[in-house]
Amino acid sequence: MTIWVDADACPAVVKDILFRVADRVQIDVTLVANQLIRVPGSRFIRALQVPAGADAADAEIVARVQPGDIVVTADIPLAALVLDKGGLPLNPRGDWFTKDTIAQQLTMRAFMEELRGSGVDTGGPAAFSQADRQRFANALDRELAKRGRRDPS
Repeated sequence: MTIWVDADACPAVVKDILFRVADRVQIDVTLVANQLIRVPGSRFIRALQVPAGADAADAEIVARVQPGDIVVTADIPLAALVLDKGGLPLNPRGDWFTKDTIAQQLTMRAFMEELRGSGVDTGGPAAFSQADRQRFANALDRELAKRGRRDPS
């Protein structure tokens, strides 16, 4: 199992959580981005830089994800593609995308884009909070515990 990270827009605090988890439970974490991403020295953590371009990182993740892999992303269309391949997409705020909810999320995303396209100010997402950080860490921890990935020390 691998944890893939759509790293261009992933909050630094979420990356830090993933770096600690990678070493603690000895799981591969790969950050995929259009830009160079610095990662700590670890045999479990790597960065993959893809060419610049719309959705290049998303395409790389989809090409590599295997059933059961976790993908950290806030990108709803990417989450839908990951679900189609049997992966488990997790939002950096700690919410799992599921086959039961993805259609509604895609519809809402399209609706909001249409509003923005017509000039309506829809605002943006709320600032990333300590509660979001904790929700992410807890969701990831529960999934890893369910799979029997325990601290090896």
